Amino acid sequence: MAKDFSFDVVSKVDMHAISDCVQVAQKEITNRYDFRGTNSTIEYDLKAETLTLKSSDEFKVNALKDVLDMRLAKRGIPLKNFTSEKVESALGGTARMLVKITQGIPTDKGKEIVKEIKKTGLKVQAAIQQDQLRVSSRSKDVLQEAIDFLKGKDFGVSLQFENYR
Repeated sequence: MAKDFSFDVVSKVDMHAISDCVQVAQKEITNRYDFRGTNSTIEYDLKAETLTLKSSDEFKVNALKDVLDMRLAKRGIPLKNFTSEKVESALGGTARMLVKITQGIPTDKGKEIVKEIKKTGLKVQAAIQQDQLRVSSRSKDVLQEAIDFLKGKDFGVSLQFENYR
């Protein structure tokens, strides 16, 4: 009677840590000389999972993004899960940028990951379950090889491994 072992592949971002990073970045922006008089702000929308960066011009918006990225990287938040759109002009001669936060593995990325796992020839089964993947096998050693393989590849989102049993 053989038992299957499994683990879940997920892509999660700590929303509370993002909120803290936005607050710290906002404090830094108010104190920096190069942002004086530009009305630069970072707005965090938890429900829509977006960040809106606003400033006086495109250059300042990109500088604002750099400050935010630095704060996020210091907290260990994966920057792969943040998708920046183009800087657009807003009312009043200002510019803004929308940054989307990706939670979970999108379906197209999930299909790509499953396809890559099947290409390896490892004796594992990978199944897409909503915004995560379940990888199972009869051998824990084969699951370890699958984890090592996934860590070595870049799929455009940060991957974490949970529920290893």
